[in-house]
Amino acid sequence: MKSYRFFILDVFAEKKYAGNQLAVFSDASTLSTEEMQAIAGETNFSETTFILSRTPRDGGYDVRIFTPRHEVPFAGHPTLGTAYILQQEIIGSPVEQVILNLKIGKIPVDITYQDGIPDTLWMKQIQPEFGAELPAEAVMNMLGLESGAWDKHFPVQSVSTGLPMFMVPITTLENLRRIRVNTEAYYRLIKDQTAKAFYVFCPETYHAKNHLSARMFGDYYGVPEDPATGSAAGSLAGYLTRHRYLNADTISVRLEQGYEMGRPSLLLLNTKSHDEHIDIRVGGQVVKVAEGTFL
Repeated sequence: MKSYRFFILDVFAEKKYAGNQLAVFSDASTLSTEEMQAIAGETNFSETTFILSRTPRDGGYDVRIFTPRHEVPFAGHPTLGTAYILQQEIIGSPVEQVILNLKIGKIPVDITYQDGIPDTLWMKQIQPEFGAELPAEAVMNMLGLESGAWDKHFPVQSVSTGLPMFMVPITTLENLRRIRVNTEAYYRLIKDQTAKAFYVFCPETYHAKNHLSARMFGDYYGVPEDPATGSAAGSLAGYLTRHRYLNADTISVRLEQGYEMGRPSLLLLNTKSHDEHIDIRVGGQVVKVAEGTFL
């Protein structure tokens, strides 16, 4: 019987049992697409990743990412977590950068170390694409909020650095806590849209050292709520910069997520803008929780 080695990680976590859970299969070259999707459904984490080769191709390692329902071209916490496993279990020595070959292209991950163990990992995301806007009142209704919860100075807009999501600015942490998604209204809103998830954020936080607090809702992907969403955080970084949410062209933000789920997460966002380009980096820590064999 063929068996497959896997690892369970907590990503964007400052300690175990926080952040976003990830399963990484380190030698998945013989698995079919259908088997990968079935395994992702079995783990039932927000995402599961599959490393297709233990040697680099064209400078990077081929990786596929699956939610419980769909394969996705890019996702943030799977990128950082898979880079951690590539460095620790496959490369085996400290390197400054690991490159992942994903469906959207090459994503480089820079790594800093403490006592030989990765400390903070930073991924460079692709240029953000700004897409459709939705009526804020309809989105507030879907979230179970009053229309006044929307921060009317900024749009509800689809942004993508690989996986499109709607950025939803609201006013207070109290409103963020109160969200109760109307699933029927959710599916009506996304029916004709490329973006299938909502990233709701506010300028109030649980901890004073952080700058923004956020929640992500993506039932379409089999993820009713996500405790830490690196792809959405990168899109948010582009949105904050484009719309000058913080009155700056360059930002450095500590973003918290997952508190309402009992899995506090910390995502670090940096941007630099020049001409029409916005350079986006999203960083965080990874903690290895378990390893084993999938039969």
